Amino acid sequence: METQQAPTTGRKRMPRAERERQILAVAEQVFAADGYQGTSMDDIAARVGLSKPMLYEYFGSKEGLLLACLQRAKRELLEATTVAAAGAATPEQLLHDCLLAFFKFSDDHAQAWALLRNESAVPSSSVSSELESIRMQQMEFTSGLMSAARPDLDPVQLEAFAEAIIGACERLALWRDRRPEITAEQATGHLMALFAPSLTPAP
Repeated sequence: METQQAPTTGRKRMPRAERERQILAVAEQVFAADGYQGTSMDDIAARVGLSKPMLYEYFGSKEGLLLACLQRAKRELLEATTVAAAGAATPEQLLHDCLLAFFKFSDDHAQAWALLRNESAVPSSSVSSELESIRMQQMEFTSGLMSAARPDLDPVQLEAFAEAIIGACERLALWRDRRPEITAEQATGHLMALFAPSLTPAP
């Protein structure tokens, strides 16, 4: 007797990691467009094709979803600047390529950097801590690069230089909000004119 296989119905279940990536991509777009306060979990759930309870099951809350977006941006920023650093042949190219990677990345992740420049938009200690951890990550990364380029500098000087570079990047990102015609390449050129002399040890 021949047996018949029951037909399959419905969509194939998406693996959790892939679903999380999809949610974070959509959430970042919505946060960027509507701001944190104006973002609705209903809207994000509808765009992803999930129920709102399922969205809460993944991230717990709207703040939890924002934190996950920031944590992803933190990882990807370090990856982008690390890749840029790996291809540099000189200290000047190293600084140039890492600055350019930062500005291009900030263009692609507008919400994360808008929050970095205006932390009062989200009155949350968890979000503030995550934003500061992004700064500290990049400060330590920059300090390590400076150490390779300027082994004559002591640890305090390296930390000061790195803090100055990270602070300047944030301020230029804010300036570019007011001057949208300034490209990532132009912003990089301005900072290179300021910081490139510091790559040459004093005689």
